Amino acid sequence: MSTTTLKPTPPAACKDRSQERQKEMIAAHFQRLARAPETGQKNVYTFVPGNLTELLLAFDALPVLPEINALQSAMRGKSREYIALAEKLGHSEDVCSYVKCDVGMLRSGNVGPTGERLPRPDLLLLSYTGCFTFMKWFEILRQEYGTPTVMLHVPYQGGGKPTIEMRDYVVAQLKKKVIPALEKATGKQYDEDRLKELLARSAKAEEDLTWVLSTAKHKPSPIDAYFGAVYYVGPIFSSFRGTQDAVDYYRMLREEVAERLEKGLGPVTPDGQATKERYRLVVEGPPNWTSFREFWQMFASEGAVVVNSTYTKVGGVYDDGFRHDPDHPLETLANYCLGCYTNLDLPTRVDKLVGYVQDYEADGLLINSVKSCDSFSAGQLAILRAVEERTGKPGGFIESDLVDPRFFSAANIKNRVESFLQMIEQKRGGGA
Repeated sequence: MSTTTLKPTPPAACKDRSQERQKEMIAAHFQRLARAPETGQKNVYTFVPGNLTELLLAFDALPVLPEINALQSAMRGKSREYIALAEKLGHSEDVCSYVKCDVGMLRSGNVGPTGERLPRPDLLLLSYTGCFTFMKWFEILRQEYGTPTVMLHVPYQGGGKPTIEMRDYVVAQLKKKVIPALEKATGKQYDEDRLKELLARSAKAEEDLTWVLSTAKHKPSPIDAYFGAVYYVGPIFSSFRGTQDAVDYYRMLREEVAERLEKGLGPVTPDGQATKERYRLVVEGPPNWTSFREFWQMFASEGAVVVNSTYTKVGGVYDDGFRHDPDHPLETLANYCLGCYTNLDLPTRVDKLVGYVQDYEADGLLINSVKSCDSFSAGQLAILRAVEERTGKPGGFIESDLVDPRFFSAANIKNRVESFLQMIEQKRGGGA
C-alpha cells in the first residue's frame, strides 16, 4: 500500500487589529466592485503613484488599481498561472510581471481577491508618474476592453523639485481632459465642494499615517516600516483616501501604535510579537509578494527591523510635509502627482535615503532590486554606493521580483541577508 506524506500546514500568521481592519476594508471594496454591474456604479482603472482617488470619489466612481490586483493575486498563489498565460499570449519574460499577472487575470475571468468577478472599466485613467510601463500597460488594457482612455501627463522632477509651471501644466490637463472625461464616463457634473471635503479627510489620514511611520525613530521601533507598513499604506495608497473609513482607520492605527510605543514593544511579525531589535535597516525597492511571509521571516528571525523604506512612499511622500490642501483642490492634486517617489530624480532619492539612515539611526541600507521594475531598479547600485559613502554605513543588495515566483530564490536571498547582517556586525567591531 502506498502512503502519501502530507506537507504540514503553516500556522496562521499573527496580525494586529489594524491589519484585520485593513483586510475587511479592502474586501468590502472588492465586493462593491463585484456588485457594480447591478448597482450601476461606475468604476475607473488607474494606478497607485499619482492616483486621483479623491477626484474619482467626487464623481461616485470606484477606483480599480491593477497593481493591487496583481499583488493580491501573488499573495493568493495565482500569479504563476496568470504570468504563464500572458507569456503564452506573447508577452516577453522581461515585461513587468505586474502587467503579465494583470493580463493573465483578465483572460482568466478577472476574478478578484474575494473570489468575485471585477467589472469592466468605464474609464482608463492613466497618470504617468515616472513609470513608462504604465503607458504600455494601459494600451494593452484599452485593446482588451475597448474602453475610453484619458492620460494625465506628469512632468518628471529632473531638477529635484516641481516648478509652478509644472503644477499649472498638470492643473490644465485636469480641467481640460480628466474632469470632462470623468463627467462623460459617470454622467455626473464636477462638484468642487465635494472634492474639497474629500481632500480635507485625506489630510487628516495623512497626518496620522506620517506620525505612525515616524515612530520608527524610537528604540525599539514599534513598527516594521517595510513589511508591516505595506498594510498601513494600503488604504491610503489605494481606494480609501478621502473617505471617513480612511480617517477612522488611521486614527485607530495611531492609537494602536501609540500603545505599543508606551509599552516599549516592537512590531508584530507573522510569528507573533517581536522580542528583540538587533538591527535597524532602511530598505529601498518593492517587496516580493509571492513569498511575502517567508521574506519577512528572514528578517524577523534575525531581529532585523526595517525602520524606513522607500516603498512606503510610492503612493505619497508625506514625511516631507505634503498634505492635500482642500483650499486649492486641483493644485494640490497636481502637487501630489508631481511629488510621488517614482517621479523623483536619483540625487533626490539618494538624499532621502541618506536622511532615512541618519535620522532613524539605521545600521545600514538594503536594496531589493526587482527584476521587472525599472522605475525602482534603474540606478540602484549607484544609489547604494552614494549612500554608503555619505553615511559610512554598510549597504546590501538582494534580487527578487514583484509577483513572478520564478525569480524568488529563498536560499540565495537568505544567504545575502545573513551576509549583510554580518557586515553590520563587523562594522560595529564585533559587538552584539
